[in-house]
Amino acid sequence: MIFIKHSNLFRWIIILASFTVVSLILWKTYEFFQHFKEEERTKMEIWSFAQTELINSDVNTNLDLTLKILNSNSTTPVLEINSDGSVGSHLNIDDSKLDNKKFIDKLVTQFKDENTPIEVAFGGKLNSTIYYGNSPLLNKLKYYPLALLLIVFLFGAVIFFFYSSTKNATQNKLWSGMAKETAHQIGTPLSSLIGWTEILKTEHVNSEYIVEIEKDINRLKTITERFSKIGSLPTLEKADIIKETVESYDYLKARSSKLIDFEIDTPKDEIFIDLNRQLYSWAIENLVKNAIDAMKGRGKLSVKITSSDNFVRITVKDTGKGISKKHFSKIFEPGFTTKKRGWGLGLSLTRRIIEDFHNGKIKVLESEKNKGSTIQISLRHNTL
Repeated sequence: MIFIKHSNLFRWIIILASFTVVSLILWKTYEFFQHFKEEERTKMEIWSFAQTELINSDVNTNLDLTLKILNSNSTTPVLEINSDGSVGSHLNIDDSKLDNKKFIDKLVTQFKDENTPIEVAFGGKLNSTIYYGNSPLLNKLKYYPLALLLIVFLFGAVIFFFYSSTKNATQNKLWSGMAKETAHQIGTPLSSLIGWTEILKTEHVNSEYIVEIEKDINRLKTITERFSKIGSLPTLEKADIIKETVESYDYLKARSSKLIDFEIDTPKDEIFIDLNRQLYSWAIENLVKNAIDAMKGRGKLSVKITSSDNFVRITVKDTGKGISKKHFSKIFEPGFTTKKRGWGLGLSLTRRIIEDFHNGKIKVLESEKNKGSTIQISLRHNTL
């Protein structure tokens, strides 16, 4: 209970603690790297001193210790350049490349960047300069912080995606529960409206009025059924897509502005595919309403159904304000809207109905500013 109440505080404490631990590890790694580098420097200074001793020694001098020091380096690459520019002794470098001047110059530049060269003097005069690079172990250690950061980043990404998916799942459950509760609440006045309609029939009210009221009641039933199915896996049944499209189109046409010129073009023959009727009609309504909003209640709206190959294509064309090309894909994202009012969920829901539930595709086929847009739905004849 305490954790839930102060969840944000605990979350920030964990984040700050993790950041502190990672910072300490990186700092200690850096300190260790610098300490190791200093030790290598000390070893190379001893090696250069041994090299000087070898040069200054005479025939009778015991050089066992000097030679042992010179031969002890088996990892750090060393290149000695004499005062005249020629290559002197070298260690842990490929002998076959030492005749290549470009290779030598590149190696000298690299070693100078990695470590400060050591000058070897004899009799107060510069005899040679020793260039040395980092040992393989030091190079590996240099990339250790990057590897650690990558691991931390991946770990953080896993936590973030886990948290996001958990949060989204909770939100989805909440919205599903609210939708089902809304459907349940609509059911009570809907039943009352059905009863009042039956009473009106006995009062000899104009039958045309009764028919229109019944259409709206049926519409409310459809909306209720849609909300009640949110969160559930929709079932697909064989249905005539032309009939389902025309019914949604006709309903909206009768209840839209008379300043809109409606037009529909469909094949004469029926086209049966696997559909969820309620969800498909919802998708068509969203597209038609979106087109009406884009035209601000005045213009021409065309719906066309064509069948070719294995696909049925439904296009909704309007003469509205159009969509800029950079927004072609964004308009289907949740929350995206160019309207002053609205949640930006209509086209997102439509894409989910078409692509997730019917394995189809939806896209902006074409659009031009202030001339209109065409949105196309593509469904397979044998949708699974």
